Amino acid sequence: MRPTAAFTPLLALALAATALTACGGGSGSDPDTVKVSFKQSTDNSIKVMDTYLADIRKQFEKAHPGKKVELVPIKAPDSEYYTKLQQMLRSPKTAPDLVYEDTFLINSDITSGYLKPLDPYLAKWPDWNRFIDTAKAAAKGEDGKTYGVPDGTDTRGLWFDKGVFAKAGLPADWQPKTWKDVLTAARTIKQKVPGVIPLNVYTGKPVGEAATMQTFEMLLYGTNDGSTDPLYDKNAKKWIAGGQGFEDALAFVETVYQEKLGPDVSDALDPNVMTRVRGEWLPKGRLGIALDGSWLPQDWLPGSGHEWPGWSKKLGLAAMPTQHGQAPGKVSMSGGWTWSIPAKAGNPDLAFEFIKTMQTKANAQKWYVANSGIAVREDVAKDPGYATAQPGIRFFTDLVRYTHYRPAYPAYPKVSTAIQEAMERVTTGDMSVDEAAGAYVDALKDATDDQVVER
Repeated sequence: MRPTAAFTPLLALALAATALTACGGGSGSDPDTVKVSFKQSTDNSIKVMDTYLADIRKQFEKAHPGKKVELVPIKAPDSEYYTKLQQMLRSPKTAPDLVYEDTFLINSDITSGYLKPLDPYLAKWPDWNRFIDTAKAAAKGEDGKTYGVPDGTDTRGLWFDKGVFAKAGLPADWQPKTWKDVLTAARTIKQKVPGVIPLNVYTGKPVGEAATMQTFEMLLYGTNDGSTDPLYDKNAKKWIAGGQGFEDALAFVETVYQEKLGPDVSDALDPNVMTRVRGEWLPKGRLGIALDGSWLPQDWLPGSGHEWPGWSKKLGLAAMPTQHGQAPGKVSMSGGWTWSIPAKAGNPDLAFEFIKTMQTKANAQKWYVANSGIAVREDVAKDPGYATAQPGIRFFTDLVRYTHYRPAYPAYPKVSTAIQEAMERVTTGDMSVDEAAGAYVDALKDATDDQVVER
């Protein structure tokens, strides 16, 4: 999943006008043309999605004589992408036939009535049986219906610079067993390798969901044994208001920034910090350890603009450990994106035919490799060509057994924002952990209409 930032109502209004013109005459203006809307990278050198969809368009048009595909890119940061997309989905005049939805917000769009259930199509599509159950669940609404076809998932772990580790006297095969091990390595780097950022963990509202998922939830879900969800009580159907694990996760973030083990706070709260990690800090040897996602290598592939063919020799990979090394010992978070058909799409049947073209085994595998994604088709995951296509694929695929999915219910985006605010307060030192945790509980009650259970 590419990290998602929170957005504000004011920003939504400001972008409404541009959103309503993004799709021209709307999807229904030509019954022989399927309009496909997707998120285009704001980095002009990154053309992974553009290249892939251009190839699928050629295949589709060849297999469906007389039919055309119009690609409708939305070039915007994550937060603006969602704002524009939701504006487009509100009217048949602007709704495309197919949209790229992050599982982060898909339930919000389902609840708003923006998406069409795909169950009638899926029942007649044999390939649907090839998709793993956890990925299917990520695109399912609370009504039990499925609203998207996943195009991959992701996992998260620790990337570390072997050269920096060598200078610090740390092992090249580093595999931390506890949070303490991670912080000890960062402190060692700070002491012995000046000028290098010891550890990057995303934080605060400017980076949005990257802070929540890449950092906080990687910590929070590692505070127990994985048998219960520390964020949402499924039995009570309520959100969990803080607790010791929540405060421990906040304390980890506070330690990183109070001890200056991370980047300068101004850099950490820069919305572009993710681009700097992938395109500058890691390639240039300026960062010791990064808690980040499986997709990073897509930025380093040939033709990406940030080519780094030797990354696998210079960087090591380690699983994020649980807090005290308790079972299962490792933790990861997974998200992903889906292809969905808007409720007001003019050509839904044609749109699903395009999905089927994208999701053949060969095309799905091509996308997983190009996007540095994790396979959600079991036949691709078992294919030796997939497992060996890129360094790191096997490592991150193996983390699926330890992974957790966010409780992506309609209130989740607001819950995520409340977490980001708590993180930002301890990052800047504006609040103590106790104070930030208390503020989170208050915000959580407002965000969920007091549907909370105390811990």
